[in-house]
Parts: sequence; C-alpha cells; structure tokens
Amino acid sequence: MQLENYFNFLAPNDIRIQGTRIGIETILYEYIYKSRTAEEIQQIYSSLTIEQVYATILYYHHAKEFVTQYMAEWLELSHQQRKAQELNPHPATARLEKLRQEREANLDLHYAEVSN
Repeated sequence: MQLENYFNFLAPNDIRIQGTRIGIETILYEYIYKSRTAEEIQQIYSSLTIEQVYATILYYHHAKEFVTQYMAEWLELSHQQRKAQELNPHPATARLEKLRQEREANLDLHYAEVSN
C-alpha cells in the first residue's frame, strides 16, 4: 500500500486519516510536541490502528518540510482562533465567567469577614 493511501487530502490545510475524521495534526502534535510514542498515541485515540499512527509518523518523516509547514500553519490558525474566542466569547461562556468572578469575590469577602 502506498503511504498516501492512508490519508484523505481534503484541502491543502486538511489532511485526515483515511476512514476517520482525525487530522494528521492531531497525531503529529502528540508525537512532535508531547513526545508520545506511537503506542501511547494509539491508546489515546483508540479508534485508530497502530498501523495508521505509524503511517502518520512515517508520512511526517517522509515529507518533513511539507508537514512541518502544515503543522506551523495549523498551530498559527489554532492560536488565532483561541484569540478570537477570548475577544468574542460565546454568551454562555461570558455568563459563566461572570458567575465565577462573583463567586470568587464573595469568597474573598467571606474570608475577610472571618479573619477579622
């Protein structure tokens, strides 16, 4: 089997493991940035076979320049999306954050009263 047959190349920035919705970035993040072994990654993503995990790692080593750029773009996009969420949180998230702050303020007030 050809190495590329393990993947669905949906777009230049979207490569998925064949038969799954898991992108190669998911596996490679664990491998590159968290230094996990193929076996550890397969345990985390149990819907994948060890062969699929190894194929993804092999693809990274086979096309290192391309995949390194792919990962850099993915990381940058992830960073931008997190920033956008922080600047414009979902209304439910904003409400929960407000409740958390109110609770902390009430606890601080309670501890101040108890200390005196």
